[in-house]
Amino acid sequence: MNVPKAIECKGSCIPQTEDLADKVAEHPCYSKDAHFKFGRIHVPVAPRCNIQCNYCTRKFACPNENRPGVTTKVISPDEAVVTIRQAIEKEPRLKILGVAGPGDALENPATLETFEKAGKAFPFLTRCLSTNGLLLPDMIDDIDRVGITTLTITINAVDPDVGEQIYSHVRYKGKTYRGREAFQVLNRNQLEGLRQAAMRGMVIKVNSVLIPGVNDRHLVEVARVVKGLGAFILNVIPMIPLAKFAHIIPPSDEEVNRVRDECAAVIQQFRHCMRCRADAIGIPGEEGCGTADESTTVHAEKVCSPRFLQEKPILRVESPMETA
Repeated sequence: MNVPKAIECKGSCIPQTEDLADKVAEHPCYSKDAHFKFGRIHVPVAPRCNIQCNYCTRKFACPNENRPGVTTKVISPDEAVVTIRQAIEKEPRLKILGVAGPGDALENPATLETFEKAGKAFPFLTRCLSTNGLLLPDMIDDIDRVGITTLTITINAVDPDVGEQIYSHVRYKGKTYRGREAFQVLNRNQLEGLRQAAMRGMVIKVNSVLIPGVNDRHLVEVARVVKGLGAFILNVIPMIPLAKFAHIIPPSDEEVNRVRDECAAVIQQFRHCMRCRADAIGIPGEEGCGTADESTTVHAEKVCSPRFLQEKPILRVESPMETA
């Protein structure tokens, strides 16, 4: 794929002023070592989403389900600050504050409000945001202003022939796009947003959902494009068969590791992803969902249950999840 000229980098998209590895040394979603030593807290303040992925459903809020897009309760920015304070008191190894849904972080004004309030209350926490990237170019100044230093963008394709199979619709600036046009709007913004974020010094992880028969042979090209625009690391995530893709058999461990190995020739791989919930709290490597070495086994068989929350859970309160 030829990257549109409007988003080509002049020189390098990757900031040269700091060592990116040093910036994520305590981030358990970017570093293998940190995965077993440090914690993150995701505060579920962002229920609304602006795209529909064919592998995603957010209709259920089961507390025993471990996957993105799931939370037992959507909370306000003020509730998030209280929750963060309680969590830090119980687990001082928490280093990362993230917003990862249950919808898209940038579609919800509560996300920036949460980062503003939490940044003042807990300036020692690294602020991390996860997004589908649709609004990233429009809001890059805002996320820079609230102190986002690590950014995750979900990019599942860079070729319209592949991408149009993955998304049902995209809502952007008051208009709903479908089919090929929906993907083209989304992907152009994803790539331009990635480039702009990298030029501002943010450390970028790209998540790519591996969908057998759809993008399994395409992710190496995704790796090449995002690396060229400044991505630091790629996280290949096996698809969970849900929604319109419920009929697709999920990739085996061997398939996932084959794709990761192929992409590793292009960009560093993160091989320890737990497919965290939007309300995840704790040290990922201690949560019992997965194995000690995710480089060989990629499917988690147990539900994440943070050890320090087992007796007095903070966010595990049953409540219908707000959706839009």
